[in-house]
Amino acid sequence: MSLNHGREQLAIPGPSVIPDRVLNAMHRPSPNIYEGELIDITASLYPDLKAVARTRQSAAIYISNGHGVWEAALRNTLVEGDSILVLATGRFANGWADLAGSLGIHCERIDFGMQSDADPERLEAALKADTEKRYKAVLVVQTDTASSVRNDVPALRKAIDNAGHDALFMVDCIASLGCDRYEMDEWGVDVTVAACQKGLMTPAGIAFLFFSEKAAAARARAKPGLYWDWHPRANPEIYYQQFGGTAPTQHLYGLRAALDMMVQEEGIENVWARHETLARAYWAALDAWGSRGAIRHNIADRAKRSRAVSTIETAPEDAARIRKWTETEAGITLGVGLGFGTPGSADYNRRFRIGHMGHQNIPMTFGVIGAIDTALKALGIEHGEGALEAASKVMAAHGTKG
Repeated sequence: MSLNHGREQLAIPGPSVIPDRVLNAMHRPSPNIYEGELIDITASLYPDLKAVARTRQSAAIYISNGHGVWEAALRNTLVEGDSILVLATGRFANGWADLAGSLGIHCERIDFGMQSDADPERLEAALKADTEKRYKAVLVVQTDTASSVRNDVPALRKAIDNAGHDALFMVDCIASLGCDRYEMDEWGVDVTVAACQKGLMTPAGIAFLFFSEKAAAARARAKPGLYWDWHPRANPEIYYQQFGGTAPTQHLYGLRAALDMMVQEEGIENVWARHETLARAYWAALDAWGSRGAIRHNIADRAKRSRAVSTIETAPEDAARIRKWTETEAGITLGVGLGFGTPGSADYNRRFRIGHMGHQNIPMTFGVIGAIDTALKALGIEHGEGALEAASKVMAAHGTKG
């Protein structure tokens, strides 16, 4: 007899849990797309999106997922035959590189594997060796949702500067924007790509590009095509140009509600602090479970862990058993072992991921930790005790700070 008869909860690293306010904002008839409220709401989004990305640079919105803005970033700055350097720390930088390759762009990769962050010294050495300045761009993902590593973006920027290289610096923040601290302008990023379905708590379907003047200048030699061109989106003469056609109407209402919650009410600094505390609560629970048995963090160094997602390794097949039990018996859906072997393989089935991004609070966090703790007991998986107590101490300490 299953206990799963209440509200189910997604604990995957995106799409994340959608707040009721966002759902309610979207639940409305289609509006007038030529004048009135929708046009005003759209204009109000850009300052708050820039506040989340910490930039005063240009912004463009696309009706797409993250892969769409990957392509838009490349098409607006590069041409066939260009070379780029990709720093791979999991699955998604490699995906961005594969897309670039399909456009005729030569990709050279430094692969740091699934358990390490990108090394600034290796980046600096690679750029210094590029005496002909072949690399037109350096690509990296701030948080890779497969490995759950968090790259040190300002250190990578410093490596580019130390090498005296003029490559564009492009950062994928699809998983991290609104979860981990990100400072586009202060950190010297030229192109930031992001999407709505993770830290921004809106159903998948719209994505964002933020780009510097240097990146905008690179567009002069590129041929982005009418739809992918970021110039009319960022500098529209007519409303529909912001989306290359009909606006994503309901998504815009939902995004407005999400940004109200994040920027206007909670404040982005507080959003980051909340994610920091809840991530540390999960880490404390994982440390307790891992004091006995085979459970451990994929990223050993907590300074290099994402605040949006945690990847966990178990004994063979245990992760698959845990995922199945929590979903069927507790109504908690955990993330699969993405990037570790093929689906169903031994590497895949010994890893699961917890998404702790976006619309999260203490009861939701305890729900996930409690479900996993119960699964470990129900399945007879060896583990240390005290996970819930360890997590509660972390969250209680946050509360005492006000």
